[in-house]
Amino acid sequence: MRSIQITSNEGLAGLTFVEREPAAQLTPQQVRVKVRAVSLNQRDVMIATGKYPRAVKDGVVPTSDFSGEILEVGEGVSEWQPGDRVMSTFYQNWQDGTCSPEKVLPNYGSDVDGMLQEEVVLDASCLARVPGNLDFIHACTLPCAGVTAWNALFGGRQLDPGSTVLLLGTGGVSIMALQLAKAAGMRVLITSSSDEKLARARELGAHGTINYRSTPEWQQEVKRLTGGRGADHVLEVGGEQTVTRSVESLAMGGSVAIIGGVSGFTGQFDPMLLFFGAKQMRGILVGSKAMFRQLCALIETADIQPIVDRVFEFEQVVDAFDYLSSGTHFGKVVIQVAK
Repeated sequence: MRSIQITSNEGLAGLTFVEREPAAQLTPQQVRVKVRAVSLNQRDVMIATGKYPRAVKDGVVPTSDFSGEILEVGEGVSEWQPGDRVMSTFYQNWQDGTCSPEKVLPNYGSDVDGMLQEEVVLDASCLARVPGNLDFIHACTLPCAGVTAWNALFGGRQLDPGSTVLLLGTGGVSIMALQLAKAAGMRVLITSSSDEKLARARELGAHGTINYRSTPEWQQEVKRLTGGRGADHVLEVGGEQTVTRSVESLAMGGSVAIIGGVSGFTGQFDPMLLFFGAKQMRGILVGSKAMFRQLCALIETADIQPIVDRVFEFEQVVDAFDYLSSGTHFGKVVIQVAK
């Protein structure tokens, strides 16, 4: 079978096709799946370009998120059967409850081989069922971006309908969060450097939009759009160049979910900004399988269709990674491995 592996120190050009023998026989709790589609995350670009802050297995098969169809189940597997449509869970061991070091390791696409191959063999517990309203292309966007957005919105302090949520940028997590927050009755503000993308966000239901290029002190615009109160919750993906403004944009008692650091993970932050406003920060490590199930229930009940910006063919892997790294996407970037 064909798979992609990463050749170290060659950047995106190091994403190369190799032929691998599929696992000949399944162990009792394993499932063999035909991969139909894979979605990309910023993490995948960081790994491929040598910028990931953790060690990566030599020659690893990249990516963590896929959707596909079960081909075969091992002895003792009762939850699944051939023909079932499934997705990967981001973590193999985080089934429920709070996270721990044992639950969030190993990681697909870095510590162990990931999903960018024609077939995968996984433990039966590492799969989630595709929502009935989604095809393979849209379903593969859920394991990382979808669960991260769910956890960031609903895994911490209670956010009631009518709460104001601020989203930074229009990448996969932010646009997924826009759709989920809208379905939950929240008021959504969103930032971007592109007026065109902001117009698309308004079409999806954003109540207020801010161009951070033309309005560099965008935290003040958040206060203006909320009548001076501020946002109840912020999904922070920017890192050192945005985190202070994110906290300043909050209402008293508000919270920030720290999801990523597009601008880097260093820099200084004044904790007094939290103290005097009774504000909170919470780090987000995607989420558990239980959260994934809750996400899928809302996706199906509200008939949410995740936003896919572009779909690339399997042979266009390098182009897909390059497109994601350009930052011009709106929503998710997907590679169709098989039709």
